[in-house]
Amino acid sequence: MKFLSVRKRPPELGSFPMEFIDRSDGVGEHSAPPKSTAEVRDDALLARCAEPFLELASSLRDGDVATERAPLDHSPEALARQMKAAAYFLDTSMVGICATDDGSAIVLLIEHPRLPEKDNPARAWIEGAEHSHVALRGSEVANTLAGYLRWLGYPAKAHFADASDVDLAELAVDSGLAEVRRGQLTNPFVGAAFGLAAVTTGAPLMADRPLDAKRHRIFDRGPGYWFGRGGAVSGLERLKHSLRPTHLSRYPMERIRRVKEPTTLIREDEVPRVPSRAGFFSRAAHGDLGDKAKREVPRFAGKHPFAEAMEVLMEAQLPLQDGATAPRNAPGLTEPEANARAVKSLCYALGADLVGICGAKPYAWYSHDPEGKEIEPDHRYAIVMLFDQGYATMEGSSGDDWISGAQSYRAYMRGGQIGSVAAAMLRDLGHDARCHSAYKGQVLQIPLVLLAGLGELSRIGELVLNPFVGPRFKSAVITTDLPLAVDRPVDFGLQDMCSKCMKCARECPSDAISWGDKVMFNGYEMWKPDVERCVRYRVTNPKGSSCGRCMKTCPYNHEGLLVHNAFLKLAIAAPWSRSWIARMDDKVGNGRRVPLQKWWSDLEIVDGRVCQPRGANKRELEPDKVLDPGKHKIAYYPASVMPRADQTEPVPIDRKAALAAGLEIETARQARCGSKASGKAAD
Repeated sequence: MKFLSVRKRPPELGSFPMEFIDRSDGVGEHSAPPKSTAEVRDDALLARCAEPFLELASSLRDGDVATERAPLDHSPEALARQMKAAAYFLDTSMVGICATDDGSAIVLLIEHPRLPEKDNPARAWIEGAEHSHVALRGSEVANTLAGYLRWLGYPAKAHFADASDVDLAELAVDSGLAEVRRGQLTNPFVGAAFGLAAVTTGAPLMADRPLDAKRHRIFDRGPGYWFGRGGAVSGLERLKHSLRPTHLSRYPMERIRRVKEPTTLIREDEVPRVPSRAGFFSRAAHGDLGDKAKREVPRFAGKHPFAEAMEVLMEAQLPLQDGATAPRNAPGLTEPEANARAVKSLCYALGADLVGICGAKPYAWYSHDPEGKEIEPDHRYAIVMLFDQGYATMEGSSGDDWISGAQSYRAYMRGGQIGSVAAAMLRDLGHDARCHSAYKGQVLQIPLVLLAGLGELSRIGELVLNPFVGPRFKSAVITTDLPLAVDRPVDFGLQDMCSKCMKCARECPSDAISWGDKVMFNGYEMWKPDVERCVRYRVTNPKGSSCGRCMKTCPYNHEGLLVHNAFLKLAIAAPWSRSWIARMDDKVGNGRRVPLQKWWSDLEIVDGRVCQPRGANKRELEPDKVLDPGKHKIAYYPASVMPRADQTEPVPIDRKAALAAGLEIETARQARCGSKASGKAAD
């Protein structure tokens, strides 16, 4: 039911059509303090488990301010646009700005989560703790915005829930986000089901006007609201989502065909367990890729000040990924099906975009952690969560410019917090659980995303692609011993589609994506990427922060309009259409930069100072580029040549030998001829 694209909607407007609401030319009405009718239970499971995260967030509310202003447009209009768009990028429901005695306040409105059904165990975990959900999200967004403003040269402080020095309700009224009606703080579109956070700053920001208190709010939800006026999310779309069971995401993954085995052949007995030291980002950090990569890898994704503001929280919450388990199991958690529904409802309520469950296969665990300590797989199940990196912002980007690192960090920060809170809740219920974030974890996330039925392995290589958000996501995993019903893998025709499309390979700036056929590598059938090339480019990218160009240009990177869903259904049902759909994707210009959606400033942190970078990648599509598989060489680094867990000194790569390994590698066709075909429809 998505009719109008956000491509033409300015990013500072958000997903609600607040720009069409009547405003007052005066000041907000503060005749009586608003009263909350929501029940607050500090003993609710979510409230208990959120407490250490909120204590941590409270310690990060303020900080040092850069000694000089960053080189960007400091006009009140430009700064306000950037701060609002940044808040919406971080999934704030609504944003308003008002003037204060000392400068400005950015006010954040955060909707309450959907409560699970009454027969769902997760309801008791969440009900009465909606304020904790708001505080978690509000602290994350407010701390990030405040940190970013301080990097730009302005004093800024975050405020949320019980960690606030300001009257959040008063700021909400002044900024035009809410009004007091019948003694209750209300918003035209979400009523009273929301909470607040804010950032106070010395930055001059253009203020919004308060709502017109004389307006009859029944007229705000007219046809324009229901059909997505101005590119806002339509009321029909919101209604459809509200009617879905809470253990299902907003994306209809239940309509995708389920199969007994992944469409990727996996020879489990041939998949080696590898140490964390063997990953190529770890290899770059140890000096295996040379001095330049070693120097750049600590900062490559966080060299933009917006991303660096997120990294502070990401790193601070790492110790909270694990903890002690309650000595006794809570009653009523013995049915795997019911437990799976409850866990999914919990993850969706906290903010995950897609959730799947699978067995935590032994080969999906690292053999050793970064310190060289041996890892013993100790949990049977894996709860896999996907976090969208943001369609609109991806549209404004080239995929490898200065917002790329922040796109990754946004998902990593959210995944680390939600995964850690959910794991803490399971431990409180007496079931051992541990969060594995991108920053710190004991599992390889890609095979678990595949096994949890959240997508198929794609031509991009070591990346699973989802039918609704494409490759535009990052993942976080919770492993646990709580009995859970597992999901089956999916088949939506991606293997055939990726064999015909080639767009990601054509557009990759480092030519790291395979131009040829699938091979068998470390027990997996895949289009093996040249990971060395990929990592070198991402960590040393001189005109951007990291890289996600393959995500940007993939035909599955879409926003879910009716036409997109029609093409998805056609690609699934009619294999003959897939080549045509790939060509059509180029013809309509999907993957091009959309200038209206570029809201961030191109900035770089160099030696502790925010500077103007040497430039920004502004790539356009190359539909006429010819890919000749015979002229494309991939370097293969199998497990047998990876560094050992205890090797802390540099282990230089042997690229010549890695290229030669390609001459001996087994093709997927050869493997399939001697293996039982997988991917057949399940009974």
